[in-house]
Amino acid sequence: MLVGIDHVVLNCKDIEKMADWYEKMLGLEREVFGADNRIALKFGNQKINLRPIGAKNWITGTKEVEGTADICFITEERLSVVMACLNKKGVNIILGPVPRTGSLGSMTSIYFRDPEGSLLEIASYNEN
Repeated sequence: MLVGIDHVVLNCKDIEKMADWYEKMLGLEREVFGADNRIALKFGNQKINLRPIGAKNWITGTKEVEGTADICFITEERLSVVMACLNKKGVNIILGPVPRTGSLGSMTSIYFRDPEGSLLEIASYNEN
């Protein structure tokens, strides 16, 4: 029945700060959409919608709290290259590289946080 995930929504205190950070640090592309000018961040065939905490007429989970997401991104680049790029931009790697198991099997991951505290992981299936 299910074949994939279309998008993920992050509840945010500061949409502009978050959009800028994801654009600059991870290279995601900003997209403005809908009659109410919502902001999404696109990469590949995926997107992350940024929802302001307290937004009216936008259904969400029962708790509107920033910093509660845990997202794993996949890279085809060597993690050493990814880490060097993130370090150059001032991103603090808090764990990794460490072995993990993803949806496709064994992978190697690094972890860091976005400005509102969500845990982000970048994983490579090509490190083994």
